[in-house]
Amino acid sequence: MATSDIQVAEHALQHHFADMEQQQETSTFGMWMFLLTEIMFFGGLFCAYLVYRASYYQAFVEGSQKMNIWLGATNTAVLICSSLSMALGVRAAQMGKPKLMAILLLITMVFGFGFLGIKGIEYHEHWVHHEFPGPNFHFETGDPAHPATDPQHTQIYFSLYWAMTGLHAFHMIIGIGLVLWIMIAGLMGAFTPSYFTPVENVGLYWHFVDLVWIYLFPLLYLISKKHGG
Repeated sequence: MATSDIQVAEHALQHHFADMEQQQETSTFGMWMFLLTEIMFFGGLFCAYLVYRASYYQAFVEGSQKMNIWLGATNTAVLICSSLSMALGVRAAQMGKPKLMAILLLITMVFGFGFLGIKGIEYHEHWVHHEFPGPNFHFETGDPAHPATDPQHTQIYFSLYWAMTGLHAFHMIIGIGLVLWIMIAGLMGAFTPSYFTPVENVGLYWHFVDLVWIYLFPLLYLISKKHGG
């Protein structure tokens, strides 16, 4: 190990840990525990979605027909690519290549901003068509084979849509901020092949946010498409 690497590792080692290995294992374990609480948080929303969908099936079918599947699919592809660049960025940190890591993390942030931009376009479409829950909510059934759907029931679908995708977008914004932080820290020499735990943990967070969307996309966009008339 190079002298500079040893100095960085010694500086990063906190006083309540015996060595860097113990600190890394504890940090990674803590990150997984945090992600577990996030899974339970989003899991409650997923359960609410499934319960209400079972109760107001046709209203949820009608609501899903208003989703722009092409924008949703594009965002899915964008996040999958961002996970790849994030994983490569973590690998670059492990190999002690800060410039390469910075480039890959910058690409990851570009994908993140791209996702938010596309989502903003989609949100604007829903807003223009009064598909935001509240006093101005308006919905007309798009399937003449079924009687008019109760707007109040469809409003539940859109309430969950805005809540779930909005919270996901909020997590994405936090993720971009974290990626920016480790990118700057990396360029300043904060990480070495013997100390890259923050990069690895931010990578775990980013992959988690991407994984949440992998579940949101089929539930909100695809699950009822085959029922459209």
